[in-house]
Amino acid sequence: MFRSHVLVCGGTGCTSSGSAKIIEKLQSEIDSNGLHDEVQVVKTGCFGLCALGPIMIIYPEGSFYSMVKEEDIPEIVSEHLLKGRIVTRLLYQETVSENGVKSLNETNFYKKQHRVALRNCGVINPENIDEYIGTDGYQALGKVLTEMTPDQVIQTILDSGLRGRGGGGFPTGMKWKLARTIVPDADQKYVCCNADEGDPGAFMDRSVLEGDPHVVLEAMAIAGYAIGANQGYIYVRAEYPIAVKRLEIAINQAREYGLLGKNIFDSGFDFDIDLRLGAGAFVCGEETALMTSIEGNRGEPRPRPPFPAEKGLYGKPTILNNVETYANIPRIILQGADWFASMGTEKSKGTKVFALGGKINNTGLVEVPMGTTLREVVEEIGGGIPGGKKFKAAQTGGPSGGCIPAEHFDVEIDYDNLIAIGSMMGSGGLIVMDEDNCMVDIAKFFLEFTVDESCGKCTPCRVGTKRLLEILDKITKGQGTMEDIDKMEELCYYIKANSLCGLGQTAPNPVLSTLKFFRDEYIAHVVDKKCPAGVCKDLLSFEIDAEKCKGCTACARVCPGNAIEGTVKNPHVINKDKCLKCGACIEKCKFGAIYKK
Repeated sequence: MFRSHVLVCGGTGCTSSGSAKIIEKLQSEIDSNGLHDEVQVVKTGCFGLCALGPIMIIYPEGSFYSMVKEEDIPEIVSEHLLKGRIVTRLLYQETVSENGVKSLNETNFYKKQHRVALRNCGVINPENIDEYIGTDGYQALGKVLTEMTPDQVIQTILDSGLRGRGGGGFPTGMKWKLARTIVPDADQKYVCCNADEGDPGAFMDRSVLEGDPHVVLEAMAIAGYAIGANQGYIYVRAEYPIAVKRLEIAINQAREYGLLGKNIFDSGFDFDIDLRLGAGAFVCGEETALMTSIEGNRGEPRPRPPFPAEKGLYGKPTILNNVETYANIPRIILQGADWFASMGTEKSKGTKVFALGGKINNTGLVEVPMGTTLREVVEEIGGGIPGGKKFKAAQTGGPSGGCIPAEHFDVEIDYDNLIAIGSMMGSGGLIVMDEDNCMVDIAKFFLEFTVDESCGKCTPCRVGTKRLLEILDKITKGQGTMEDIDKMEELCYYIKANSLCGLGQTAPNPVLSTLKFFRDEYIAHVVDKKCPAGVCKDLLSFEIDAEKCKGCTACARVCPGNAIEGTVKNPHVINKDKCLKCGACIEKCKFGAIYKK
């Protein structure tokens, strides 16, 4: 037994901040101080507060150290682990109180969260199956194989109200029921997991795989039992090396323990799982394209119907759910459908994981009950917007979603509410924007992504999105007309109605939502030839206020285009013909003399 456990985040975010070196240094210091029999170092998954990495929590005190550097380790070991004195200066400041150290659950970031899918992330060592088993792991699989019929399993998932967390929100139990009943005598069925998470700014599924890979394996085995499948595939993008490594370890461990393979729990049920690596094509997040890719072909969508529940992978009945959806399954089996259905809203049950990014203080991963308002997520959990800036919009659903404006800041986040205002839940990316963001430019950004990721199979998506992007490009350069706005809107509806798959059908959403709520910005670009947010370079003009300019020459020295003219101690001017509109001069000026207009 160890008297202290030091949990260090080993997720992608903290790894990129140097947590691997922190762990190495920590172990070295523990050994050199003779503490190797008293203190155990545990590499975990994501804690959620990604902006504060590298993160370290020491138990039993629960001390939460953030932004830890290698040079801090000797002090932490000598003071905290050796002498029992918490190093207050390194603590996450929200955990510091007059009475000592507060629990993480008392901080603004955590107190409104309810972790179901993320319950083990940051808590266990994801590379140790015994730690997963120690938190009730594989008990749900044991229960369904020894106490429940496949129909009872499906009914439990139906009663829970769980809907797919990957985008469209289709009822999970209904998908499983169709796969079980639509072709009851099929000689082969498959269970697939979509871990191809491709939305810009999304890292929910990756974090679950990195922090709790066994939960996905257990859930897929339960799904296999429910629909009558004996083979599963996890389609994970190769750009997630940590997730891939931990999945490989987890699959091997589960096989060694007899939790995958033949005759699981002596029930006569066989089920195994293999990995398939994706090359990062966004279109392979679409279920039929993903299955086509698993088969070894170019990832392109297929017309539906027939749907995968009837004819999916290799032409056999198949179910496909994403990582977060599967992460809820074992808890539902163990704690009951009513427990899960008690959370959330009438039509959107349970919790949802969001990846908070953009203009927000607490960048990271959060899990909240469905029905939590956008304001609560941004202002309370997310810590608000840096620099005292005003909230302008939030983009949900990535390239397939839309922008939620300030007028809907108090909207309760669930599937139906977001669709009603022209956005969608998507997989859970939530990008926050402030007054300095240009909504026309935002629409252009997401459309550039979609154009680049289109597989090109159908004309409405392949050609239509390019035409949309061309019009947006004209508008951001000040060359657009009011007719272009009308033409663009008409084209959006055509693309939505005629594209083959979800990528094309949802590609116009960022354009349509920004047109709906921020049409005045489009008009300003077209009529006034101005970008109100000062983002679109072709519409900007940089000026120097002669009364504020001290003639220090700092701006002239950093100007890459030699566009700033003047002599020392005299006001400078900007040569518009040479100006590159890079903004370097504004950043350098100490007197606030340079501005955009």
